[in-house]
Amino acid sequence: MSAASSDNLSKHPFSFKKEERLKSKKLIQELFSEGSSFYLYPFKVIWAVQSNSSDSVSKHKILISVPKRKFKRAVDRNSVKRRVREAYRLNKAIISPEEVNKTFHIAYIYTADKILPQSVISKKLIATLGRLKQNLDN
Repeated sequence: MSAASSDNLSKHPFSFKKEERLKSKKLIQELFSEGSSFYLYPFKVIWAVQSNSSDSVSKHKILISVPKRKFKRAVDRNSVKRRVREAYRLNKAIISPEEVNKTFHIAYIYTADKILPQSVISKKLIATLGRLKQNLDN
């Protein structure tokens, strides 16, 4: 099955599959308790390198969070998450698993008070991915 999955990734390099999403409560708890973090407006990025790579399909998983405290309406929170997800999907090749050779998890916490345009979110997310790649290379 992994051969078919990697074949699908080569056909669709900009896909964002279910396996790339961080959903496990245990893994999320681990990420927040043991992960390293940095801040680059409008994101707080928490990341951790995982020692056991049980999932061979996807080398890295991400979590996108938009606080209810800043955006009361679910429509607004979902809109921001959609924009961040799209920016990540188009630019995830910056930290491609083949290049980094590590399994890691990332949490993006959106900290801005207003919904920023897609171009700004994309530009800032590219900057966070570049910084993350530097941290992973060290």
